Amino acid sequence: PFSFKEFDADGLSTYVPEPERAARVAGIAVRHARLRHIANADKRIVLMLSAYPTKHARIGNAVGLDTPASAIRFLHDLATAGYHLGPLDAIPGLLERDGDALIHALIAAGGQDTDWLTDDQLQANPFRISAQRYRAWFDTLDPDLRAAVERHWGPAPGELFVDRSRDPAGEIVVAALQFGNIVLMVQPPRGFGENPVAIYHDPDLPPSHHYLAVYHWIASAEDGFGADALVHLGKHGNLEWLPGKTLGMSAACGTDAAIGDLPLIYPFLVNDPGEGTQAKRRAHATLVDHLVPPMARAETYGDIARLEQLLDEHQNVSALDPAKLPAVRQQIWTLMRAAKMDHDLGLDERPDEDSFDDMLLHVDGWLCEIKDVQIRDGLHVLGAAPTGEAEVDLVLAMLRARQIWGGEQTVPGLREALGLREDGGEDRVRVDDIEQQARDLVAKLQAAQWDAAAVDSLTDNPAARAVLCFAATEVVPRLRQTSHEIDRVLHALDGGFIPAGPSGSPLRGLINVLPTGRNFYSVDPKAVPSRLAWETGQAMADSLLERYLADHGEYPRSVGLSVWGTSAMRTSGDDIAEVLALLGVRPVWDEASRRVRDLEVIELGELGRPRVDVTVRISGFFRDAFPHVLAMLDDAVQLVAELDEPDEQNYVRAHAAADLAGHGDQRRATTRIFGSKPGTYGAGLLQLIDSRDWRTDDDLAQVYTSWGGYAYGRGLDGVPASDDMRSAYRRIAVAAKNTDTREHDIADSDDDFQYHGGMIATLRALTGADPTAYVGDSTSPDAVRTRTLQEETNRV
Repeated sequence: PFSFKEFDADGLSTYVPEPERAARVAGIAVRHARLRHIANADKRIVLMLSAYPTKHARIGNAVGLDTPASAIRFLHDLATAGYHLGPLDAIPGLLERDGDALIHALIAAGGQDTDWLTDDQLQANPFRISAQRYRAWFDTLDPDLRAAVERHWGPAPGELFVDRSRDPAGEIVVAALQFGNIVLMVQPPRGFGENPVAIYHDPDLPPSHHYLAVYHWIASAEDGFGADALVHLGKHGNLEWLPGKTLGMSAACGTDAAIGDLPLIYPFLVNDPGEGTQAKRRAHATLVDHLVPPMARAETYGDIARLEQLLDEHQNVSALDPAKLPAVRQQIWTLMRAAKMDHDLGLDERPDEDSFDDMLLHVDGWLCEIKDVQIRDGLHVLGAAPTGEAEVDLVLAMLRARQIWGGEQTVPGLREALGLREDGGEDRVRVDDIEQQARDLVAKLQAAQWDAAAVDSLTDNPAARAVLCFAATEVVPRLRQTSHEIDRVLHALDGGFIPAGPSGSPLRGLINVLPTGRNFYSVDPKAVPSRLAWETGQAMADSLLERYLADHGEYPRSVGLSVWGTSAMRTSGDDIAEVLALLGVRPVWDEASRRVRDLEVIELGELGRPRVDVTVRISGFFRDAFPHVLAMLDDAVQLVAELDEPDEQNYVRAHAAADLAGHGDQRRATTRIFGSKPGTYGAGLLQLIDSRDWRTDDDLAQVYTSWGGYAYGRGLDGVPASDDMRSAYRRIAVAAKNTDTREHDIADSDDDFQYHGGMIATLRALTGADPTAYVGDSTSPDAVRTRTLQEETNRV
């Protein structure tokens, strides 16, 4: 904000500028405009790689992106565009197109990994800023920010990455490589690894002196490199997650102090609207979205492929030579035991002959699911459109989902058009047959140069023809424009406009998020959940309850659900809709705006089951992006808690009454939404595990509740509520987390083990028992399903 409404003595309003913020807005605009007037040969650019936590093994970590290969490609295109990189043969790996060589050179320059950094590396590093120069700049920062930094890190320049071999007063060292007017560097460490005590007690740890000094060195021509722009390669870094205001930065916010007016160009994964929006809101980033990683069908290999062969042999022997069945069955069981598949399938002992065929049906379904799952088949390289077999695989993956085009035309999934039910109920042989038909059709269309006129000669199936025409006229032309991603980054560095576009997963029927290379936007937060999300959320709730009922013979009295802002944006609110559905409350939309305007109770007769209590652990970004949804969910809990219904039909009311009897506070008794302290982000467990400063579930639970024990809802803006959080968690019968995209799985990101795993560990610490843990799968909204965490782990 750079202007505020004020009232004069007569009560008349006027807008009064806030000089410091107005200067910041003007500074950002001027710095972007200047890029148009600086020759490429004179532009000074920093290319920054993520590394969080700051370990050598994490340098260049970016979801779905091959950052070493992308960095090489980007540096090559910079040189082609006339940027001054010095002798190209002096850049490790550039001429050989070897990204690993570039990363190893960056590690050799220091890398900021304190486990490996030597005194010789620190002393030899040429990039540094003196304590005197840094202190002079630090003294210009907001007093509140300075006080917070000094309280945690001591007086400037601190001790982190400070070399005193040349200057007794100290010099702050920057880990970087310089090639002409281009600097390649690792983002400075957040600081938790260097201050492990803060993991337990200070989720709002301010940036260190070293962190601020590095960004000052980047931007300042007097004290450092004097960059004209910063390119952060891949999602995501830690700058946009520093403590401070959720949006509308002030000078006291660490993010604002670090980035200042410097233009930030941010290649970002197109399917992650939430975290990209965070970078735009808090770090004035210009996003250039990039394609999802290559995708392929998992298929089978090794022992699983051998098992598949034995199942086929069992089927043949059953029909032609039943006398051999015992031998084949023993081979199947021996293989399953040797490969631990019996454990994956929850089988304690070999079934007898009468029930062996029933087990094989279960095995066949499990094998079909494992084989048919879509997995990443590598990483995307910035500006590289898929070709050959990778193009066929990705087009096939995109054509699995139904397409809603222009709000009018609905195109079925290709396998659906060929007669396959995508609900997991088809047998393995039929799924394989339809998959092969679909692959053959797409491969033939590729061989015909994606000419829509060739479609009629490929199939007589009208529905399949429609899908193939859609692929030829919409999917592939958009996919081919992936080659412009780096061109758009260069255009941004010229001060050019990056066109806007939608965001989301192209594997969920959202082909309109292509072509990439655009500055994506997200959703109208007040239209969450959408009508489609409500349908999916209801199905998710039903699936969870049906699975729990099948596993335990009763409904869960309370569900714990981790809800993230990125998922809410990507799905328009599937998780939010599931919470409402579990409570037995439906949203009411305004017909004109499609925004949610009210809530209404679903009568018990229509609901057909008890109202299930729900405790939600929200992410920091969800808190920032959806404050009105927090109020809506809180209203839903209050609404249900006040209903005059039997305790056995309304678990929310029963639990609220029990808590009220204990402490007498109705507001606390109905608090169900918990998250990070205002202005902070994360669950703290990544930092704790990386520090190795823990031993038991109690340690994990302490950090999880310390970081997440703040209550949200109507009138609750992050009130400390660790005790109420623990009280609500003790009741949780099932800890749930949903997945909505095939481009990621639970092993890809630390967020899953921090939020979902943290909830499970906390429940174990509080109750002394292992909770039921489920993963909901809405990657295909028309065929949602619920798996145990063990099943999901085995699957991925």
